[in-house]
Amino acid sequence: MSRHHFHTLDRIYFRTKRWIAFAVMFALFAGLLLSGAPAAQAALPDLQLQARAAILMDAETGQVLYQLNADEPLPPASMAKMMTEYLVEKSVQEGKISWSDVVTVGDNAAKQIGSRVFLAKGDKHTVEELYKATAIASANDASVQLAEYIAGSEQEFVKLMNQTAREMGLTNTHFINATGLDRADMPEEFRPAENRETEMSARDAAMLAYHIIKEVPQLLETAKIPSLKFRERDDKPTPNWNWMLESNKDVPNFRKFAYPGVDGLKTGHTSRAGNNFTGTALRDGTRLIAVVMQVPGGVNDGNRFLETAKLFDYGFNNFEKKSIVEAKQQAGTLPVKKGKQKQVSAITASDITILVPKGTTVEIAETTINEPADGLTAPIKAGDHIGTVTYKYPDPVTGETRTGTVDLLAGEDVEKANWFVLLLRSIGGFFSGLFKGIVDMF
Repeated sequence: MSRHHFHTLDRIYFRTKRWIAFAVMFALFAGLLLSGAPAAQAALPDLQLQARAAILMDAETGQVLYQLNADEPLPPASMAKMMTEYLVEKSVQEGKISWSDVVTVGDNAAKQIGSRVFLAKGDKHTVEELYKATAIASANDASVQLAEYIAGSEQEFVKLMNQTAREMGLTNTHFINATGLDRADMPEEFRPAENRETEMSARDAAMLAYHIIKEVPQLLETAKIPSLKFRERDDKPTPNWNWMLESNKDVPNFRKFAYPGVDGLKTGHTSRAGNNFTGTALRDGTRLIAVVMQVPGGVNDGNRFLETAKLFDYGFNNFEKKSIVEAKQQAGTLPVKKGKQKQVSAITASDITILVPKGTTVEIAETTINEPADGLTAPIKAGDHIGTVTYKYPDPVTGETRTGTVDLLAGEDVEKANWFVLLLRSIGGFFSGLFKGIVDMF
């Protein structure tokens, strides 16, 4: 074979080699780009909800599993009473009032319309009686009387409602009364000066329910009572407006609406607001919160409960609990001053558990260990609190970055070093610093 042929083969060989190298480098670069890309937002299913707005939330973490126009401010009607009930529970909890306090009914309560227990001016009832009327029968008159008893007037109570809403981070909520009634339906002399209406978004309603379940869970014990006989002389009890209560499974009129695990929370209806409902259900250790707003139909057809059942079915059937961080797992180490050992194992005090679509996993994207501002100094006992750790991870539904923080505990004892060891470390540190300073000069 001639020298010319060898040169030709060499050129072909090296040209092919360059193309192969380029292709490999391109593939690796593309792989790096793709691997670093954030997870795409999970597509929400079409639940064919008949509602203007809706949301499904995990009651343990506040994680959103489904949402539809969730931030649109809408009239909540009697769902506004969730805040009234929350503040009554808080007032009792803080010792400001007691369940046995006797309250005298005033003009404002006696003039209320809509759902009520027909309080008359001068009637006397306990706080507990008025509270049950509010939570079970959705009584406007009882709600107003509780508001006046706590704050002196309904409008002073409204200030407390709006202040609490801000503290809870309810950014699309505004109250004008303790009932959720339209301004025009309030007794004229007790209407607020501002020409506004009560508004609340589905997300805010769910977050209010979240705070209720976290802070005053005993509220559900009243909310799940199936009926109320307000006075002994009443002909028959008033059914709870929440027809989804599990206890209704044997009630002929409500059987088709009863849902396993439902024990709250609040309905709402006016001609302007339409049919609204905030419900909560506990099944197999998982509690969900569902909100539907402006469900079409009449107040007595129960459609709002059927739409809420779609949300609960979706949540309970398609999600499972998964711990993305286990309790008692090592998160890293932290430096210790004056100890026999110079560092201590940092162990998570609790887990981080979220709801994920069944069959999926969530990977931790970032871990940050936060030690005390002054550091750690021996002696340290195993189990001592030594800091916190914050994890970042992608929300399995929205794709947004979420964070979770847990306490860190010492994994083992760290005894204080004796004076001789500390002296040697000090001398070693001095010469190490001196040597580094000399090296830096050159």
